Amino acid sequence: MAHCDFRQPHRRIAGSAIRREDLLWQLALQPDTSLANPSSVDLNRALRLLTDQRLILQEAEKLPSIAPTSDEVKNARTELVKAFPSLAEFQQRIQRVGLTADKLDEILEQRVRIEKYLDFRFRNFVVITQKEIADYYKDVYVPRLRARAPGQIVPSLEEAHPEIERTLTEAKIESDTDAFLDSARERAEIVILNPV
Repeated sequence: MAHCDFRQPHRRIAGSAIRREDLLWQLALQPDTSLANPSSVDLNRALRLLTDQRLILQEAEKLPSIAPTSDEVKNARTELVKAFPSLAEFQQRIQRVGLTADKLDEILEQRVRIEKYLDFRFRNFVVITQKEIADYYKDVYVPRLRARAPGQIVPSLEEAHPEIERTLTEAKIESDTDAFLDSARERAEIVILNPV
């Protein structure tokens, strides 16, 4: 049984233990992950993801203005179900691991809160310059397109601009999030009580 305890220096964060059932719930919400005898690789990946989510959630809960609405949680559930072949398969997976509707809504509420926090903390402050877009177009976009589809007409920089800007924005957000998580992991005391 995996059990992970998070502590901030000089204070204990209540309710932050990650149990084996949390890992199984996480795996159940990933459509391409087997639930029959999950491998230690899958369990450890789920543990790492849940650890990161908990670290972000600790910061996100400090901003009550980003609390998810019931409609946002409902939309998150709808989008999650769409990732599965059918509603029946989704329901079967969550029942198999004992994930109740209330607990699922709690997990989805946390995920939406995390997304809103990351948007607030990182997306709103990402600035992509025209030079970065032009450099990416010349150094990455055009060579990649020519390698994948020789002979295909390459879109102009103007035509590719929105796609490149999205790509660069997401890359910066991912990089900023990774740096934030590295810092949060250094500040937090994460105790693995029973390794997976």
